[in-house]
Amino acid sequence: MDAGPLTGAHATGWEGRTVCVAGAGISGRAAARVLAARGARVTVVDARDDEALREKLALPGVTVRLGDGETLPDGTDLVVTSPGWRPDAPLLAAAAKAGVEIIGEVELAWRLRGPGAAPWLAITGTDGKTTVVRMLACMLEAAGHRTLAVGNVGTPIVEAVTGDGAEPYDVLAVELSSFQLHWSGSVRPYAATVLNLAPDHIDWHGSLEAYAADKAKIFAPGTLAVVNADDEWSTRLGAGAERSVGFTLGSPSAGQLGLVEDLLVDRAFTDDPAREAAELAELSDVRPYAPHNVANALAAAALARAFGVPAEAVREGLRRFTPDPHRIELIATVRDVAYVNDSKATNPHAAAASLAAYPSIVWIAGGLLKGADVDELVRSCAGRLRGAVLIGRDRAQIATALARHAPNVPVVDVADTDTGAMDRVVAAATALARPGDTVLLAPVGASFDMFAGYPARGEAFAAAVRRLAAP
Repeated sequence: MDAGPLTGAHATGWEGRTVCVAGAGISGRAAARVLAARGARVTVVDARDDEALREKLALPGVTVRLGDGETLPDGTDLVVTSPGWRPDAPLLAAAAKAGVEIIGEVELAWRLRGPGAAPWLAITGTDGKTTVVRMLACMLEAAGHRTLAVGNVGTPIVEAVTGDGAEPYDVLAVELSSFQLHWSGSVRPYAATVLNLAPDHIDWHGSLEAYAADKAKIFAPGTLAVVNADDEWSTRLGAGAERSVGFTLGSPSAGQLGLVEDLLVDRAFTDDPAREAAELAELSDVRPYAPHNVANALAAAALARAFGVPAEAVREGLRRFTPDPHRIELIATVRDVAYVNDSKATNPHAAAASLAAYPSIVWIAGGLLKGADVDELVRSCAGRLRGAVLIGRDRAQIATALARHAPNVPVVDVADTDTGAMDRVVAAATALARPGDTVLLAPVGASFDMFAGYPARGEAFAAAVRRLAAP
């Protein structure tokens, strides 16, 4: 999607530079393509080596070095790293020791922006990022703006900012992970939000405080901070912002968006926030309905309103929004038992939000906990549990927490990891369920011990449910 050389200060300085692109994934390939088109000498480095990857990297002006992801190419004066590479990876450590600048694709995209470039409305947080960025894009489109959801979702952001010769975007809805923010230094969104924050990726960042510090980079100088007033960390990280508004699931004060009975209302972007509220939507416009998804809708609405989107376009955007799979997705109702797939709930914070949405649950949980403590999660949801079916490598840790905080809840341990395991899991959950219950896959752990990823886990659950529901 390269449009050739850009003009302006951000476009200069690439010709002749020796750049190492660390990682040959989607964002890495996009960065290599854009840099090579601007005259940089680019070497793509990755530990993987297979023919399919080599074909994808057959790019003009790009040298490929596969099978060695540890050695910094000679003469490198800039490293553009893929977000998943840890700071202590040997190549990155060598670059840092040599005084070579390390940035990510997001930072590269910011530096490549030309004059009059589209402003960014940016989203980060432990959970809800993808839902919010897609809701926001729908609202912006409903208001008539040419926009795109980019960053940690969809199109690589370097391709969105460099363009393909087509009409430029008016505004970009940008999802940013903590990894991407770690390698970003000069990014200045027009408005941004930290949706929430809970322990996650601590193995990568080293501590909760370091994880939070990377998230906080989204509230750059001059950026309007959209703060979740119901989340302690979001509030704390936004406290130092030059300008801020809030959102809450309660009744909003002046300067906030929130709920009044069954209405989503705005008391931040009206002519007189102290006395005036604008009706944005009804709770029924939020799909799927769950308290944390209403918070997602309010966050998206706050960013949209910051950019001047009218109230009617917020409502229309919510109505147009199609939820992504594997996020509190109702698969079927069988004999008055609902089967819900929230395979994306891969940490305690996400699982807690999912569990809070239903009154009586048979919980399917397990996987790779990544060092997370599930004790508080189980304590908080114990009164909602009809039963639990545990899967995956770290299921014993969840079983221990259940024994401590929900000793009367029946637990089925499924040690199987073969392709038919999910059928046995769903059968066990069905045996525990009663009419009116929800069988909820909210695993709290990552999926890689049993599946290729959380989508594969969710699809296995959905397929098992559909077989159960078949005549």
